[in-house]
Amino acid sequence: MIQKTIRAAQCHEPPQIWPEGSQVEELTGRWWAAHVKPRQEKALARDILLAGRFLSGGSYFLPTYEAVHRSRSRRWKATLPLFPGYVFLCCGTEETRLAALKTNRIVRLIEVLDQKELISELSAIKRVLDAGLPVNPHKALRRGARCRIRSGPLEGVEGEVERRQGRDRFVVEVSILGQAASVEIDAELLESAA
Repeated sequence: MIQKTIRAAQCHEPPQIWPEGSQVEELTGRWWAAHVKPRQEKALARDILLAGRFLSGGSYFLPTYEAVHRSRSRRWKATLPLFPGYVFLCCGTEETRLAALKTNRIVRLIEVLDQKELISELSAIKRVLDAGLPVNPHKALRRGARCRIRSGPLEGVEGEVERRQGRDRFVVEVSILGQAASVEIDAELLESAA
């Protein structure tokens, strides 16, 4: 499994979460939001995969989505970071955190004071991504009424609903970044979270 992941990292797309197949709430250690240099999100993830010191002491979560680009007669897909400029690191030790900083890809590490809240928000983002629905980056909304999905693959995920271009979009926010992700949803699947 590790050799397969390392080969994938040497190619192009690192997995969204390391160790692969993990859930956010299963990872142990202190969470940090790594603000990276421009276009260095995937490179940092690859560094973490390839550096042996991380394999036993650190994890990451890099939420991504697929975007279709068009240029005249050409179309292509690209896998892009859902939160450009950020990778979420779970460092088991201080040595792991320092090793991440030594990659020279991180501008700064943002300390997460409310670990439970971040884990809850990242878990919701991961569930949305795992559902296989088309996800898009979304500007964070002003605080509104919270709702919860009552059935389906996203059952129990909390967020807010916004109406855009005549369609309902379910928005899940990562408050420490002031950013969010959204997915189209049928309003009948929602209930108040209050």
